[in-house]
Amino acid sequence: MKALTWHGKGDIRCESVPDPKIENDRDVIIKVTACAICGSDVHIFNGLIPSMEHGDVLGHETMGEVVEVGRRATRLSVGDRVVVPFTIACGECFFCQRGFYSGCERTNPDWEKATKLWGNSPAGLFGYSHLLGGYSGGQAEYLRVPYADAGPIKVPDELTDEQVLFLSDIFPTGYMAAEFCDINPADTIAIWGCGPVGQMAIRSAFLLGAERVIAVDTVPERLRLAEAAGAMTLDFMQEDIYERIMEITHGRGADACIDAVGTEADSRASLDSFVDRVKVATFMGTDRPHVLRQAIHCCRNFGTVSIVGVYGGYLDKIPMGSAINRGLTFRMGQTPVQRYLPSLLDRIRKGEIDPSFVITHRGGLDEGPALYSTFGERKDGCVKVVLKP
Repeated sequence: MKALTWHGKGDIRCESVPDPKIENDRDVIIKVTACAICGSDVHIFNGLIPSMEHGDVLGHETMGEVVEVGRRATRLSVGDRVVVPFTIACGECFFCQRGFYSGCERTNPDWEKATKLWGNSPAGLFGYSHLLGGYSGGQAEYLRVPYADAGPIKVPDELTDEQVLFLSDIFPTGYMAAEFCDINPADTIAIWGCGPVGQMAIRSAFLLGAERVIAVDTVPERLRLAEAAGAMTLDFMQEDIYERIMEITHGRGADACIDAVGTEADSRASLDSFVDRVKVATFMGTDRPHVLRQAIHCCRNFGTVSIVGVYGGYLDKIPMGSAINRGLTFRMGQTPVQRYLPSLLDRIRKGEIDPSFVITHRGGLDEGPALYSTFGERKDGCVKVVLKP
């Protein structure tokens, strides 16, 4: 089959790889009908994710049609149309039973490597390094889905692929980011990053009752999408974000702040963001946490900082004194997608949200390498890429 594979920093190829096979009785094989390039895939593209190996198949936002079913994958049948969560969960362990599917204890065969870095291991992920299982991803013609009786959700025929594809990751992730904020009707929510996850967080914050959403970015296309959702937008290249948020909130700060950027904050945003970039380039640091620092300072006393942007290692100069002395709550994590699927699918069916609004570019797998560059470099107004194998 054809698939998008990793061969080093900036080197994504469309090439032939072996077809997936049933390896366990709980597996299914799906024929991929739509997949997407995620912002966290750009971290791989830019060479920031460790434990990648040449030829690894990428992608963790995937849906398709079931074409083969393992003997114990009893919830699915050949011909079912499904969306696949990016987090792989067994459905039976301590964490899965409590709804924390992204903390599954059984699905990361590389748990020892992850434990050395993080102190414990999260669940396995599709197409995201040999720290997280080395699973082949879904930017391919076919995908093996382990623990399929605990993961994929069937989707109704009346909804298009593009309406439901983002249930695999960015819609639940953006929704969780907003849910973490415990939103009350009069709340102001500030969101850093108007990429795909940030866009979903903006709309989710309004769905959950926020009175005002402040969206921070500098890319015109992203800011226009945020404005279309009703957000007040701030361009960090044109304004002092801390001063503007304090002005808007009469000196109090936002009730909650969402970091939907993570480790690749724009190095032009401030002096500290430039220093972060230098530290990473010279192996003096692992991440660039400018946005997290700013979110902490912009949050009101006893507010919440919600973190869904990806960080991989150790963060420098985090103002914990500010957070502790002002009583901030931090909530963060890889999204336990399975926990959100039924309710978010229902919101799409009811017409409360159509996640396809974020798509700007489409192509086949052959166009995938070029579209990685377009997306990663924010060229041609690119906000979100969908591939149709």
